Amino acid sequence: MRRKLMSAPLSRDLKAKYNVNAMPVRKDDEVSVVRGTYKGREGKIVQVYRRKWVIHIDRITREKASGATVNVGIDPSKTVITKLKLDKDRKAILERKNTASKEKGKGKYTADDAAMHDVD
Repeated sequence: MRRKLMSAPLSRDLKAKYNVNAMPVRKDDEVSVVRGTYKGREGKIVQVYRRKWVIHIDRITREKASGATVNVGIDPSKTVITKLKLDKDRKAILERKNTASKEKGKGKYTADDAAMHDVD
């Protein structure tokens, strides 16, 4: 459930390539932050923290008062996926979503269909 809700849009290049708008984020994807304090920063996802609804990105950290560096949690919807880590399951998801987007016209009447409807 949370996996699907923790999705991020794909970059323009990836959208054009795969014909898919968004994907659930995963550990080794490369993302770019598009909103907030860290806008414009890029990096690889180190951790998808589903319990807190955030992702941790490798070069986005801050220092605690004790001096320790910690990853900053970023909402996945405020990022754009620039590079996907593809495995067989991910390819299957892309394939499924792509075929679904090609069938947009299903169930729609055209003018020809409406004209032919009265013919017996």
